Amino acid sequence: MSSADKNITSTHKIVQWLSERFPINEYIRQHFTHYYLPKNLNFWYFFGSLSLFIFFLQVLTGIWLTLFYIPTPEGAFNSIEIMMRDIPYGWLFRYLHSTGASAFFILIYIHIFRSFLYGSYKKPRELVWLLGVCLYIILLLEAFLGYLLPWGQASYWASQIGTSLFDSIPKFGPMLTLLIRGNNIVSGETLHRFFTFHVIAIPSILVFLTRLHLTALHKVGCNNPDGISVLAQPHNKMPVKVPFYPYYTIKELHALLIFLLIFSIIVFFVPEMHGYFLEANNFVPADPLLTPSHIEPVWYLAAFYGVLCVIPNKPLGILIMVGLLGMLFILPWLDRSPVRSIRYRGYYSRFALAAFILSFSLLSYINTTLLTPYKIFLVQILLLNYFLFFLLMPFYTKYEKNKPLPKSICGK
Repeated sequence: MSSADKNITSTHKIVQWLSERFPINEYIRQHFTHYYLPKNLNFWYFFGSLSLFIFFLQVLTGIWLTLFYIPTPEGAFNSIEIMMRDIPYGWLFRYLHSTGASAFFILIYIHIFRSFLYGSYKKPRELVWLLGVCLYIILLLEAFLGYLLPWGQASYWASQIGTSLFDSIPKFGPMLTLLIRGNNIVSGETLHRFFTFHVIAIPSILVFLTRLHLTALHKVGCNNPDGISVLAQPHNKMPVKVPFYPYYTIKELHALLIFLLIFSIIVFFVPEMHGYFLEANNFVPADPLLTPSHIEPVWYLAAFYGVLCVIPNKPLGILIMVGLLGMLFILPWLDRSPVRSIRYRGYYSRFALAAFILSFSLLSYINTTLLTPYKIFLVQILLLNYFLFFLLMPFYTKYEKNKPLPKSICGK
């Protein structure tokens, strides 16, 4: 027997030994070879798996950064500077983590946009959508907790403002603020708390919610661009459904390579992206006695931070900020359209979705700039348009004239 045959035999024995003690074959069958997806999925459906990849990248780079990070007011800023200048490839891991945070939210927003585009929140996928919204909110919290860790001017004062929101809660507000900060102001105790939750507690919750999200998705099946259900189709109907492996694994690998190419170009050439990925004020050590003239939030938190800047009444501003996220939870029950996909919806839904995406994009951009009276008025109009998208949805989705489904889809 040749050495190659011996290696094959040894590998087969190892796989057989493992399969007898661990359900690896059942796992592969359930999630890969016999997990069927609609055949007509397009590139919009690759961003969910890309988000999962970037999440694991954030975990790995975050673990590496914690090896050198010192969570104290005296050592936090200097430890990051040492990473960037003195530790071999420290700059690379720092930029992978900071750029990865922005890339994560870009992928998440595209993933959410695809759900709006093809009605992936409608019955029977309401729970998949709700778990996804919970994931999004926890990601925002994780980003905010990590915002303080560089201990620069931008992160320090933004965290000072962010933690002060709890003061507006009746009766328990001051106590919650003190509990979160560990002091009357953002201090070393706050830094220690944020560090603990950022690297241990919140990632654990994200892993748990991600598992629930994928389990719910596998239960009801994946939506498709035509918005029709393929669950009732037999597995051998190849024109309708194909197994995840090897058909979509190859396509998603291709998408991953393209993403890594773009991601690498940003990391190596423009990791700060002109202040959008890393703020200029965060290259200055935190000074509790010197308030910056303009606190520029990172772009993926700007839409929510900006609400507090344009609403004069603080409790009302907090209520509106919570409403921005709360509307997402009731979306599946606001949409009264008999069809899912935007391909067959009327002009009202198309116009409303375009206006909604434009409004949220402008909110994220304008709130990173210096606000003037004209910009404040524009942000207020954009906020109104955001809520009108949801509040008017039961009417324009119910009474608009939809396009007829093609015979090849409706089976006629």
